[in-house]
Amino acid sequence: MSTRYPFTAVVGMDDLRLALLLNAVSPAVGGVLVRGEKGTAKSTAVRALAELLPEVPVVAGCRFSCDPASPDPGCPDGPHGDAPGTARPARMVELPVGASEDRLVGALDIEKALAEGVKAFEPGLLAAAHRGILYVDEVNLLSDHLIDHLLDAAAMGASHVEREGVSVRHAARFLLVGTMNPEEGELRPQLLDRFGLTVEVAASRDPEQRVEVVRRRLAFEDDPAAFAARWAGEEAALRERIVAARELLPQVTLGDAVLLQIAATCAAFEVDGMRADIVMARTATALAAWAGRTEVTSEDVRQAALLALPHRRRRSPFDAPGLDEDKLDETLEQFKGDDEDPEPDGPGDGGPGGGGGVPPQGEGPDGPAPEAADAPESAPAPQEAPQGSGAGERAAVKAGEPFRTKVLSVPGLGEGAAGRRSRARTEHGRTTGSTRPRGALTKLHLAATVRAAAPHQRARGRSGPGLVVRRDDLRQATREGREGNLVLFAVDASGSMAARQRMSAVKGAVLSLLLDAYQRRDKVGLVTFRGRDAEVALPPTSSVDAAAARLEKLPTGGRTPLSAGLLKAHDVLRIERLRDPSRRPLLVVVTDGRATGGRAAGDPVALAARAARLHAADGTASVVVDCETGPVRLGLAGNLARELGGTAVTLDELRADSIAGLVRDVQADNATRRAA
Repeated sequence: MSTRYPFTAVVGMDDLRLALLLNAVSPAVGGVLVRGEKGTAKSTAVRALAELLPEVPVVAGCRFSCDPASPDPGCPDGPHGDAPGTARPARMVELPVGASEDRLVGALDIEKALAEGVKAFEPGLLAAAHRGILYVDEVNLLSDHLIDHLLDAAAMGASHVEREGVSVRHAARFLLVGTMNPEEGELRPQLLDRFGLTVEVAASRDPEQRVEVVRRRLAFEDDPAAFAARWAGEEAALRERIVAARELLPQVTLGDAVLLQIAATCAAFEVDGMRADIVMARTATALAAWAGRTEVTSEDVRQAALLALPHRRRRSPFDAPGLDEDKLDETLEQFKGDDEDPEPDGPGDGGPGGGGGVPPQGEGPDGPAPEAADAPESAPAPQEAPQGSGAGERAAVKAGEPFRTKVLSVPGLGEGAAGRRSRARTEHGRTTGSTRPRGALTKLHLAATVRAAAPHQRARGRSGPGLVVRRDDLRQATREGREGNLVLFAVDASGSMAARQRMSAVKGAVLSLLLDAYQRRDKVGLVTFRGRDAEVALPPTSSVDAAAARLEKLPTGGRTPLSAGLLKAHDVLRIERLRDPSRRPLLVVVTDGRATGGRAAGDPVALAARAARLHAADGTASVVVDCETGPVRLGLAGNLARELGGTAVTLDELRADSIAGLVRDVQADNATRRAA
C-alpha cells in the first residue's frame, strides 16, 4: 500500500482541516464539500483523513461491513447470527467521475436470476463505503443518474438494486466528501444540500507559506516513508484527540438558548427546509466535543454557521456561496441568552475556528510553519483589459433582469452526456426497443429476452417451470432520454449594439439563456465580436457562472465584424467536435444582423453570409436572437438565420409564449436544408 501524505503535515487550510475533523468526530454532521481552484491539496487532505479514523469492527467475511454488535437483518450475506467479529481500518472509497451505475450500486447476475432464481449480487462502491468515507473528486462533473443514486443512499442509509423484479437491499451509511473546482460548473441544489459542511479553499498568497508547502511536498516525494515517520507523533496525537472527542460527544449538552440562536440564524439567512438547523446543531456539538467541553457556546454556533450555511442560503445560481458575517454576529447577539457563561478555557482554545481547531502546526517536526491566518483568504481576480478596444468603446453595462426562456434544442437523436436539453439515447429514460448487449448487460429488456429464448426451450430439454436462458438470449433495453449540449454564444458587442438600454436588454436575454443552460446541464462557450476582430471570451466549459461573469464585464463599441465572429465560432466548434464528438452543439448568435467590416477585405455582408454557410454545411443547429429595435427594421438577422439554416427570434419573442413552436421551426428548417 502506498504511503499517504500525513494530515498534520498539510500547511494552512484551517477551515478545511477543521471541517474534516468535525466529521471524523461526528459522522452525523453529514460530510464536507470542498470548493476551490486546482492545485490546492483538496484531495491530499481528504485522503489523509482516512488514516486518522479509528478501526471499524465488522463481521468476519461479510462483504457489507456489518457491525457484529448490531448486524443488518437484511444483509445479502446474512443472517450472521453469532458470527465472529474482527476489526479493520476505516475505508476511503473513491468514486470516479466516469463510473458506471453497476460499479456504484453493484450488479445482479441477470442470467442466474432468470434461470435459477438465485440472487447472485456483486457489491458496488456504496457497499464498500459503508461505515467509512465515500470520496468523490470533481463531484460537480458526476453524471445525473449517479447523483440520483447518491442522493437516495444518503437519504435512506441504504442502497437498493432493482432489475426486472429482482431486488437486493443493503445498508450504505457513509461520510460523503466531495471536491470540486467551481470553474468547471456548479452542483445540483439537491446534492449540494446533502453535504453537511462546505469549505472554500485557495492557494495562499504568502510567499513564506508557499515555500513551506513546496518544501514539505518535495521531502515527501523524495522519501514518503521517512517523511510519514517524522510526522507519526503528530498523527498519533491527533488520532487520540479524535477518539477522546468521540467519547465526550454524548455528554455535550445543547441548551435552549443555543438552539434558539441556531433557529434564528437559519431563519435570518432564509435557508430552505430544516436540514440546516439540524446540521448546525450537530456541528456545534462536535465543535464543543473537539474543544474538550460539554456545553455548546455562541462561538460554536457562529463557527457552525460559517461552515454549514454558505451553500444553503437562498441565492441565484450565479452567486458565489458566502455569508454576511456582520449580519451573523447581529443575529447571534440579538438572541444570546442572558445566562450564558463566558466561554471556558479548553484544549481547543486559540485554534482555528474559535470553537476548537486543529493542533498548531508550529509544533510539527519540520519546525514552525507560517501562520495561515496571516495569509489572505483569497486574492482578488485580476481585472482583464478589454481586447480590441478603440475609438467609440463604451464601458460595460449591467445585464437586465433575467427571465424564463423556452427550450431551444438540437434536432435529431444524439448520444451525448446525460442532461436535460435534447433527445438522446441514454441509459435512463423511456424504453424504445431492444438490442443485443455489447459487453456487460446493464438494462434487461425482459419481453425481448423471453421472446428470444422461447423457441429453443424444447431443444434445450426444458422439463420444469423455469425458463432455460442462455447468454445469447439476453437483450439490452434501448432507452431515450435527454442529453446536455454545447451552447455556444456569439454575441455582437459593436457600436450598433451600444445603446445602454439596448445592451442591458441583450445581456439580460443572454443571461436568461445561460440560466437555462445551467438547469439543463449544458457546456457553454462565449465568442464576442466588435471593432476589427472576434475573440473567445470563454472557451467551452461547464461553468455557466464563469460565462455570466465574462458577459457582465463585456464592453461595447466599434465596427461590427460579423464574419469574424462566425468564423471564430466555427473554429471553436471544430475543435470541440474533435475533443467531444458525442456532444452536439447549438449556436446562438445574438446580433442585429449588421455587418460593417473587420480585418478581412471584401463586402462585409457577403463575407458574413459565406461564414454562415460554413455552419450550415456542418449541420450545426442555430438560432439568431434578433436585437434590432425601432419602427423601421431591415430584417438582416432573419437573412443571417436563413444562411445559417436556423431560426430567428426577437428579444420579445424569446420571453413570450409565441416562441413555443421555435423548436419545431428549428427541426423543420434543418430537415428542409438536409432534403435540399
